[in-house]
Amino acid sequence: MTADSTADKTPDPDELPLGSPWDDLRAYVGTPRLQSLLLSSDGSTLLASVSELDDQQTGYRTSWWRVDPAAAGPARRMTRSVEGESIAAFTPDGSLIFGSGRPTPAARTGYGPKPATKPSDDDGVLWFLPAGGGEAHPIARRSGGWQDIATARHVGRAVLAADSFPGAETEQQDQDLRKLRKTKKVSALLHEGYPVRFWDHDLGGSQTRLYGADLTVTDDRGDLSVELEAATVLAPDSGRRLGDIEAVADDGSFAVATWKTPRPRGRVSIGLIEIDLSTGARSTLVEQDGVEFSSAVISSDGSLVAAVRETAPTAEEAPTLQLWLIDRSSGDERVLAADWDRWATPYAFSPDGSVLYVVADEDGQAPIFAVDVAAGRARRLTEDGAFGSLLLSPDGSTLYALRSSYTDPGSIVSVDVASGRLTVLRGPVDYPELPGSLTEVETTAADGARIRAHLALPADASAAHPAPLALWIHGGPLGSWNAWSWRWNPWLLVSQGYAVLLPDPALSTGYGRDFIQRGWGRWGAEPYTDLMAITDAAVDRDDIDADDTVAMGGSFGGYMANWVAGHTDRFAGIVTHASLWNLAAFRYTTDSATFWLPELTDAMVQQNSPHLFVDRIRTPMLVIHGDKDYRVPIAEGLGLWAALVEQHDGPAEELPHKFLYFPDENHWVLSPQHAIVWYETVRSFLESVRTGGNFVRSRVL
Repeated sequence: MTADSTADKTPDPDELPLGSPWDDLRAYVGTPRLQSLLLSSDGSTLLASVSELDDQQTGYRTSWWRVDPAAAGPARRMTRSVEGESIAAFTPDGSLIFGSGRPTPAARTGYGPKPATKPSDDDGVLWFLPAGGGEAHPIARRSGGWQDIATARHVGRAVLAADSFPGAETEQQDQDLRKLRKTKKVSALLHEGYPVRFWDHDLGGSQTRLYGADLTVTDDRGDLSVELEAATVLAPDSGRRLGDIEAVADDGSFAVATWKTPRPRGRVSIGLIEIDLSTGARSTLVEQDGVEFSSAVISSDGSLVAAVRETAPTAEEAPTLQLWLIDRSSGDERVLAADWDRWATPYAFSPDGSVLYVVADEDGQAPIFAVDVAAGRARRLTEDGAFGSLLLSPDGSTLYALRSSYTDPGSIVSVDVASGRLTVLRGPVDYPELPGSLTEVETTAADGARIRAHLALPADASAAHPAPLALWIHGGPLGSWNAWSWRWNPWLLVSQGYAVLLPDPALSTGYGRDFIQRGWGRWGAEPYTDLMAITDAAVDRDDIDADDTVAMGGSFGGYMANWVAGHTDRFAGIVTHASLWNLAAFRYTTDSATFWLPELTDAMVQQNSPHLFVDRIRTPMLVIHGDKDYRVPIAEGLGLWAALVEQHDGPAEELPHKFLYFPDENHWVLSPQHAIVWYETVRSFLESVRTGGNFVRSRVL
């Protein structure tokens, strides 16, 4: 046999056939994912966006698919490009406007072929796909791209949102400044207020500019173009106070947007403004000191606006979220469903404005509710699942939504608003069978509070073959394990034989405000004891191995993982991702210090900061952090790692801990190749600490 014989070569794992997504991480990151829904004005066309791997398999691209609202026909792909698509909106006649980085046709000035022009990295192009068919064509292009587009349902009017440099009074000035900074390679930013960063990007070099655009097609060929220099600049004196487009009235007369008012000590109140789409003038719709309004929706006749009202937290009190109703004609404002102890997000009014359709966390689910506007009563429409991207049919009879759960990676459903009857539509994505089953675990805390959790079990878990337990702690902390997650997916451990416990301890949403208040300012108390209590309940099952347990968490879940490490040695290993370590430092370095500072007082930090208990840590830990994480800055991960190393006085090669560092990832670790490395490393670490075997590096590390 010759030296170069293929029989002597180790096969490249990337060239092997794909297996099940639960066993082959290449197949897992390559599984297409549903993103959002879009409905035409007449209700005849329902679109779903799907994210899938790009050609290099190092990122994701999005396409739009047409879904039959009657559940009869299969889904059909509507847009197709190598670069993928982004924001989108329907015009009243059913034409589609969407963003895409695909090459644009060159302007023709003479004879001969003209090559297409590839947009530069910072360019954004809006395309127009006519309802009657034909090819899409570009209608607007600008350096700096587009944030959003929203259209009126009944008239050809749109609001376009774009990033603009402070001080640039016109679109041309903005483009000139962008070109100058790029040519001179200047990245410096001058800050004159707070905040300065958000999640993974800087804020100082941009402010929102809104354009009112006429979408009437006047070209004989049916083409549409939007000239930004001729478009109406909406609320032109806004500066950095203008926020996001919330909604556009059906008749195109006005839009609602958020409005940021700076307050002392770096605080910001967020109100809602009305913008006249004919004149561009703005007026205040609602504004209250120490309150943030968001998620606004407008009734069909334009008379009512509903939104979420969130109060600022204090050291003693968690924030309160309520539905807020505004009558535009009278100016009256009031809490809607004041006696309903849930935090709801509004999506749509019924055509007559008598019902508001919302989604709210409840008991490990996120159902759809119909709220009677006059009486304030909430009627639950759906059962299992977490629902989002709600859209109401024009006649008000049907809601369309994306539904997910820990047994459903994502479905497109229709819901009859009268009966709650749910129909699963024929979507563009199919998912593999899960490698186990889902059940519930409950217990009672020492103070009498009910604590519940999802428990994902491998198919062969039994009294004869008990499964090792992985405790997964959710982030937030104001959240709930109720929706499918591609980033924190329990089934990837279930396929390796683990049972995965997904508990909702104190601070979790969906159980009433008192349940949140139990843990407010007491992170190391009830949230921790709830986790231990529900873990005790899980290991009492005969299909769980009580002597074989690990724990992991991300963000606030990472905080809890660090706290667990300093307060018990019951787990064989702990994974802590994007975790809070030193609360005294975190509260000033996070991108949203003004939210955290009221709760993280000196006394609270002294009682609840994990870094004060590092000398008690006996459990091997895998620390994971991304350098572009501004919510929980890299200093937290570096501080934890240095503290763990400093505590180890044995031989360096016997250090039991690991640090997985991503220089160019943010809070979540989003790129597919890094997701593979993340899961490979987590799996190997957990296996090594449980069994005493060798830790196996990812082959690319």
